[in-house]
Order: sequence, then C-alpha cells, then structure tokens
Amino acid sequence: MSAEIQTVKQIEKPITIHPVWYKLKNNKMTWIGFVIIFVIILTSLLAPVLTSYDPTKIYIVEKFQGPSGKHWFGTDEVGRDILSRILYGGRLSLGMGVLAILITAAIGIVLGTISGFFGGYIDQIIMRIMDMILAFPTLILAMALAAALGPSLQNAMLAIAIVKIPVYVRLARSETLVLREKLFVKSAITFGIHPVRIILKHIVPNSLSPVIIQATLDIGDAILMIATLGFLGLGAQPPTPEWGAMISIGWKYLLDFWWYPTFPGIFLFMSSCAFNLIGDGIRDILDPKSNS
Repeated sequence: MSAEIQTVKQIEKPITIHPVWYKLKNNKMTWIGFVIIFVIILTSLLAPVLTSYDPTKIYIVEKFQGPSGKHWFGTDEVGRDILSRILYGGRLSLGMGVLAILITAAIGIVLGTISGFFGGYIDQIIMRIMDMILAFPTLILAMALAAALGPSLQNAMLAIAIVKIPVYVRLARSETLVLREKLFVKSAITFGIHPVRIILKHIVPNSLSPVIIQATLDIGDAILMIATLGFLGLGAQPPTPEWGAMISIGWKYLLDFWWYPTFPGIFLFMSSCAFNLIGDGIRDILDPKSNS
C-alpha cells in the first residue's frame, strides 16, 4: 500500500521548468538570431568544402559574371568568386567583431571593478580617462586610431576595442559600487581577505550579467564598425576577403553589376541583426527587471 502511495506522489509531483529555458524557449526572435548566426558560422567554417574557388585567386577571363550555377553569387572585377569570398570573409568579419568585444569586455571589467572597489584617486584617474575617450564620437575616434596605427584588420579591431572600453568600465563600476555595500562583501573585508580575492571571487561573478548583455548587443555593432573601417580603407586591405572591403569596391559597380556589393551587404546586415536579436533575448533572460 505504501509503495502505491509513493508511486502516486511521484506521478503527482509537478514538473518544474528552469526559468532561463522557459524564457529562451518562448522567445522566437532569439531563436531566429541563433539560427542565422549558426548557419553563417557553419558555412564560413565549411568554406573549403562548400566552394572550390580560391577567394584571392584572379580569373580575369571570368570577371563580372552574373549569378549562375557555376558562380552562385557571381564574380567580381577580377573574376574572383563572390560566394567564396563571402564565406571566407565571414571568418574575419565575425571573428574580429567577437574578439574585439571580448577584449573590450575583459579590460572593462578589470578597470571598472578596480575603480569601483578602491575608489579615491584610482577611481578618479580611471574615470577621467574614460571621460576623455567618451568625449569623441565613437566612429570618428575609431577612424583616427585605425589611421594612426596603420590600415589593417587587426588595427581596426584594436581601435574598436579601445573606443568601446568606457561603456564596460562604467557598467562594471556601477555594479561594483552596489556590491561593495552588500553584507557578504563587507564581511569579507572585515575578515581581512585580500582585495584581489574579493574582486575575483565576489565582485566579478556578480557583476557579469549586465556586461554579458551589453557585449552580446555590441558584437553586431562591432561587426558593422569593422566593415565601415574596411569600407573606408582603414580595415582589411585587398585582396583580403572581408565584407566591408568588398562593399567598398563593389558599390562603384552597383548599377551595372548589382550582385557585387549586394550579397556581402546582405550577409553583413543579417549578421548584425542576428546578434541584436540574440542580445535582446539574453537581456530578457538575465535582466531581473525584464517582464518577458
């Protein structure tokens, strides 16, 4: 009899769903973003399998061929296959965009937590430097830094990382100022635990949520900025297959050879939108004030 009662209780036990999974499952736009990014990343990684054309090799006799079974996205002004260049370019455009934000977020968390935890002249020095960076428009400062460092994809990524640091420093600092007043942090200080240990063990883990949200939203913006610098000639240099650089050359032929700038532009637009959708979904999941 007791076994039967226990079985009934097990059957009647409610099934719990983790709130994170519940929010993610019901956010269709976030799933669309994940699918788009997954497809773009997968096709970029499988570029050698999906296309047999070298993205930098010149086939001058096949220049400006329209989309066809041989060249799905057509060819450019020197006969290079545009599909091949887009797939290989996805590795650079997406990779550099993500890497720039990861570097920015890491530096921003370190500086922000140090500034908020110690305060005083350390806080003043760090925040005044951040104010100096914020005094300039983001894109203009990125252009100036990229030009000063020299036109290249790596320097463009570094320039974007520098101009976006203040956002993460402010986020980390504001979270640190709140956490510093919490009882568990004050107790750790009272017991004489080393400040570095307090920051790494208590401050950083509890201040990651807003940083992750901001980072996810900024990846799409970073990809656009890298493409913009490439468009202006301050990013990837020919013959590197990078979306912004392709659009920079292709827009001159837009009226006669529409496919040249159009397809790289579509991939750039889709990537940026997808990361924004993912960022919105992560914000709904991690933000305690979210009603979604």
